[in-house]
Amino acid sequence: MTRGATVPPALRPRFSRVGVVGGGQMGAGIAEVCLRAGLDTVLCEADGTAAKAAGERVAVSLERAVERGRLDRIPAEDALARLVVTSGLEDMADRQLVVEAVVEDTAVKAGIFGSLDTIVEDPGAVLATNTSSIPVMRLGMATRRADRVLGLHFFNPVPVLPLVEVVTSLHTSSETVGAAAEFAEETLGKTVIRSQDRAGFVVNALLIPYLLSAVRMAESGFATSADIDAGMRQGCAHPMGPLELADLIGLDTVAAIAASLYEEFKEPLYAAPPLLLRMAEAGLLGRKTGRGFHQYDQG
Repeated sequence: MTRGATVPPALRPRFSRVGVVGGGQMGAGIAEVCLRAGLDTVLCEADGTAAKAAGERVAVSLERAVERGRLDRIPAEDALARLVVTSGLEDMADRQLVVEAVVEDTAVKAGIFGSLDTIVEDPGAVLATNTSSIPVMRLGMATRRADRVLGLHFFNPVPVLPLVEVVTSLHTSSETVGAAAEFAEETLGKTVIRSQDRAGFVVNALLIPYLLSAVRMAESGFATSADIDAGMRQGCAHPMGPLELADLIGLDTVAAIAASLYEEFKEPLYAAPPLLLRMAEAGLLGRKTGRGFHQYDQG
């Protein structure tokens, strides 16, 4: 494994060595914004095949940014040169900040945090989760450094959307919160909002009931998916309709977030409609599979 070019020490931010665990849509996006900020970035996936796909995902996204005029060619090439892709979690040993971005499953995430706790050598390193809804406390308690664990919730597509939710558990130290917020704002150039450690945090606690209401409307036959989305785009000036947005997020992810919210609050508005659950089971997950509430070109 050969590391790419690094940033001169005088220019390094507080976290200059960052790790991202999980190279899917979100993890690759987080890795990309770290690379574009000049950081030494290691992206870890479960095996060699997934790691290769994660690296290609970052490369394609950077190339797209160049084609669309959002990024110059040389900075894009420099960013990609800094990326290290691996299938070994042990390569996180020297990281100062590790962001977990794997499947929205408490047991899987907690297992990763437990492993990172023993692997990451710096006791002052920050371990962050990109979870959309799982309480941060559950993940922090899988480690012996819960004061250094918090949520850094990015939004998809990460290189485009400016928001990051900083989520603190009852154990998260003020020093950890300050360092993470500074990283998101000053190093990555994101807008930060802060949330207490409740399922869904700020955005998804408001967004998911809206998306589920749209699914119920389509499920009942009250209106078509196209009309529901057109109604919210044209009638409420939303840039994207609710079912289009659900397809972009991923219907499996929407269902998982709804399950976490319902588990915590037991409110009917958080219960996933049967249609959403069946579509997730059928692998009709939206944009990433080419079909959800709408059809998408996978070419």
